[in-house]
Amino acid sequence: MMFLGTAVNCLTIAVGSLIGLLFNKGIPQRVGDQLMKALGLCTLLIGIQGALKGENALIMILSMALGVLLGELIDLDRHFNRLLQRVEARFSPKAGGKHSLAEGFTSSSLLFCIGSMTLVGAINAGVSGDQTMLYTKAMLDLCSSLVFASTLGIGVLFSVAFVAVYQGGLTLLAHFAAPLLQAFAINEMTCVGSLLIIGTGLNLLGITKLKLLNFLPAMFLPLLFCLFL
Repeated sequence: MMFLGTAVNCLTIAVGSLIGLLFNKGIPQRVGDQLMKALGLCTLLIGIQGALKGENALIMILSMALGVLLGELIDLDRHFNRLLQRVEARFSPKAGGKHSLAEGFTSSSLLFCIGSMTLVGAINAGVSGDQTMLYTKAMLDLCSSLVFASTLGIGVLFSVAFVAVYQGGLTLLAHFAAPLLQAFAINEMTCVGSLLIIGTGLNLLGITKLKLLNFLPAMFLPLLFCLFL
């Protein structure tokens, strides 16, 4: 039961992605582009709202700086893209598409996994078994995955695996680390995660080309800093 919310979330993403793929050829490019920009604006708003929950600017700055440094040293973006390029070469040999499998997977995975609803929902599920927020997130992701898949392709469907591992892992971690998860630590983690959501929105709008996978370690550092500061 602890993972029921994540299971429902993965199911809605898969259903939305399949529907979006069916309508892939039926949506004009200009409509798809506008849908992506609209989704980018919504993503920016979600990120800004979450980022305002932070209470300690020092923790935010240290987490982002050290997290990006760690991410760049490991170069998560390069490793993920190499893996996805191999998958794309095998399952999507057709050239000339506007969006790559890697782009669809990365953009949708970040949108589905990095944010306050994912973090707080997974923690609630792991600590108290409350799946309410994850159910709400599942409904939102159903709509988002439909739009994403219709414009970014099959990479969005593959993001179900990342959501299952990431969100399920957070739930499991919260279950065992419940005594350490104080409210202020959750707020700081939400703040940093929401900054990545803002980055996702900027990428969707075409304003930036941030390698957001290299920012992922930053999201977990506030928990460590909150224990020592």
